[in-house]
Amino acid sequence: MDQPHALLVSSPGLGHLIPILELGNRLSSVLNVHVTILAVTSGSSSSTETEAIRAATERKACEIMELPSVDIDNLVEPDATVITKIVAKMRAMKPAVRNAVKSMKRKPIVMIVDLFGTELMSLADDVDDLTAKYVYIASHAWLLALVVYLPVLDKMVKGEYVEIEEPLKIPGCKPVGPKELIESMLYRSDRQYIEFLRIGLEIPMSNGVLVNTWEELQENTLTALREGGELSRIMKVPVYPIGPIVRTKRPVKKPICILEWLDMQPERSVVYVCLGSGGTLSFEQTMELAWGLELSGQRFVWVLRKPASYLGVSSSDDEHVSASLPEGFLNRTSGVGLVVTEWAPQVDILSHGSIGGFLSHCGWGSVLESLTKGVPIVAWPLYAEQWMNATLLTEEIGVAIRTSELPSKRIIGREEVASLVRKIVAEEDEEGKKIRVKAEEVRVSSERAWTQGGSSHRSILEWAKRCSLVS
Repeated sequence: MDQPHALLVSSPGLGHLIPILELGNRLSSVLNVHVTILAVTSGSSSSTETEAIRAATERKACEIMELPSVDIDNLVEPDATVITKIVAKMRAMKPAVRNAVKSMKRKPIVMIVDLFGTELMSLADDVDDLTAKYVYIASHAWLLALVVYLPVLDKMVKGEYVEIEEPLKIPGCKPVGPKELIESMLYRSDRQYIEFLRIGLEIPMSNGVLVNTWEELQENTLTALREGGELSRIMKVPVYPIGPIVRTKRPVKKPICILEWLDMQPERSVVYVCLGSGGTLSFEQTMELAWGLELSGQRFVWVLRKPASYLGVSSSDDEHVSASLPEGFLNRTSGVGLVVTEWAPQVDILSHGSIGGFLSHCGWGSVLESLTKGVPIVAWPLYAEQWMNATLLTEEIGVAIRTSELPSKRIIGREEVASLVRKIVAEEDEEGKKIRVKAEEVRVSSERAWTQGGSSHRSILEWAKRCSLVS
């Protein structure tokens, strides 16, 4: 008898592709189903995506089809936001996705799209045997609650969200103000706001939602989404927390200098600094961050990004990252710190026993990679839903400290940087001790969720039975 077939569709961008690849790997390994992934790539800047697809193909867990990118220049304004471009590309890819699915010899019985692919769910009506359509939220339950509640807020809030004075009350979540909302919500006149409004209406039209969190981490929000009350009446469909689903360590074919350097450092003594693939900083902020790391007196590994292009949106930072560091910085911190300007194996770094903290942009993938290793976080949110993530980590979960102001709003000075780093890594800091204890509790909780009979293991089996992937 043929294996049941699940179809996953990824939006463009490494941050969207990797979660879908990892979800496919998990479905294949846990449920023993055939998984096909349709990867819509960015096009001009897809080298990192191509590498991720190549690595996933080597694992042979899923069949991966890379769909050629389409030109959307005539569909969006030249200054359109990244989110607007992603949604426009997914909309334009609809015929290609339909043709790819119809050409499959083995028809899928379930389709899973990510947050920006909800418009593709209508394709399920055109394909024989495809009877179920689900949305995968690669982020947390707060984000899901906010997006599906947005149509209610749209009628309730007067004027621009950026101007609200009282925090918004969302069922199952702490009240959120302009500093916690997703960036795409702040201005109604922006096309990306309209797209999020549409997505909020379309998610409840699915057969259910998979979320990359787990029951014990976000019990209050998950309860609000599922059990009575206003939010669950809006949601209408089942919510399945199946996280944490994160990248796993890959076999190392040759020695990596970062890991060799970490081998020589004391346990839990190093802060890892990485602001994501798109996390470039201004010249002034890079200087202050460097001075702060030096002033802290703590060991560090700093992945200092070169200016990045993402879906055609270019950074305006200096081309040579080393030139943006204080004069003599590399010499003064030699032996104490390590600056890396190329790719770094983040999962391996966070898994290393010498890592004691993570200064992070708070992308949810990076957050989960940190939490599953028991590494506390210095929250440095830059864009998208990272503002909300930072609030969740500090005020509800208790595994992080954050900057006094959003780094996107003002320069974070060297003294504050030094204080944050010392607090999260130095053993004698009392606040830091509480955060480190909590981080370890979350690590244990994340492991239990995916043990046999754990909350996420039960949840994925319940979902699989519902859509006939297992009997």
